[in-house]
Amino acid sequence: MFTGTYTAIITPFRNDKVDEVAFRKLIDFQIENGVTGIVPTGTTGEAATLDYHEHFHVIELATEQARGRCKIIAGTGSNSTREAIELTQRAEKLGVDGILLASPYYNKPTQEGVYRHYQAISEATSLPLMLYNVPSRTGGEIGVETCAKLAMNFRNIVSLKEAGGTTERVSTLKNLLPPKFTILSGDDSSTLPFLAVGAVGVVSVASNIIPRQVSGLVNAFLAGNSTEAREIHLRYYRLFKDLFIESSPIPVKTALHLMGMIENEFRLPLCEMGSDTQKRLRDTLVAAKLI
Repeated sequence: MFTGTYTAIITPFRNDKVDEVAFRKLIDFQIENGVTGIVPTGTTGEAATLDYHEHFHVIELATEQARGRCKIIAGTGSNSTREAIELTQRAEKLGVDGILLASPYYNKPTQEGVYRHYQAISEATSLPLMLYNVPSRTGGEIGVETCAKLAMNFRNIVSLKEAGGTTERVSTLKNLLPPKFTILSGDDSSTLPFLAVGAVGVVSVASNIIPRQVSGLVNAFLAGNSTEAREIHLRYYRLFKDLFIESSPIPVKTALHLMGMIENEFRLPLCEMGSDTQKRLRDTLVAAKLI
């Protein structure tokens, strides 16, 4: 069961290679500021542009650097079920604590196909699995009934990262899912509303740069202090939104660069921010006293 704050960590590059030194420092920064876990090789980690060797090297680096100090949930999703199984089994051998699996993208399977995709992966691993619903990127969603059926039928399907959904969807899911199944927000600006209707955490982009504050929001709410959680939410709401003024992870990597933590380097087709949006982001970081 996954609860708390998990950072969808970026992958820093230097001269078109994974910047291992910067990545290790980022992981220490996360752990020192109280996150529950780290999610490497997801959307924010630019997994789509990592080659096969790099993908596993990043997971290996994260696991090695964390040294059991936080959980590691590896992103191993694919629109090919066979590939997702292979990625998952290799990540399991690296000693990760769980797996994040985006719903199959591009080929637009039916809900029966989505169900069979996750069934096959579940049966191929003993690791706990977190489903990842992000229809804006995948072109389709994990239907409410599909999610409930998977949770009921497969013991190691234990959680859902809900990105781009609504409080209505989360409310419906909470009424259908087993009590131990957990829902985490996949959108920082939706974390507080989702917590209010039964979510128990977040897989966060913003925690790349404000891990202590995002963890504080989640921990405060789960401890019954909704007033403190709301204050943190409102204080950083502008930042939550501006980290998506261009395609993620472009803004969050730019923010980390402006904070002096990484090089301002991306893999095509991602590229540097435009001058207008970068100025807006810089102003937001200044207002939040982050630079």
